[in-house]
Amino acid sequence: MGEHETSANFSKELAEIALSMQSERTGHTPKAVTVVASDETVVLTLHEALTPAEKILARTEAGAAKVEQYHRALFAVSCDELRKEIQRLSGRKVREAAVVIEPATGAIVHAFTSGTMVQIFQLEPRAEAS
Repeated sequence: MGEHETSANFSKELAEIALSMQSERTGHTPKAVTVVASDETVVLTLHEALTPAEKILARTEAGAAKVEQYHRALFAVSCDELRKEIQRLSGRKVREAAVVIEPATGAIVHAFTSGTMVQIFQLEPRAEAS
C-alpha cells in the first residue's frame, strides 16, 4: 500500500470518526468533514457544524462569544478521544491541539463566516530510523 493510499484511508476514517463524534455530542451533523494531514499537522474542518439556533445567536458579538465558548468546551471534552484516534490511525502522538470557532459559519476556525469548524492537531516528530 502506497503512502497516498494510506493517507487517503487515514483521512477518510478520521473524517468519519469526527463526524460521528460531533453528531453524538451536539445532536447536529455537520454537512461535511475535510481532513488535511501533513507530516506535522492534521487539520479537521467540520463544514456547517453549527445548529441553526447557534448561527442566529452568533449574529451578535456577545452571542458569538457564547457559541465559541460552548464549542471550545465541547472540544476540550472530546479532544482526548480525537487524540487517541489520531494516534491509533497515524501511529504518532498528538503534541498539541487547538480549536478556533467561526460562529457565523458554524466552522471552528476564528473569523470564518461560513459555519465551518477547524480543529488543528500538531503531531510529534517522526522517530528517526536507526
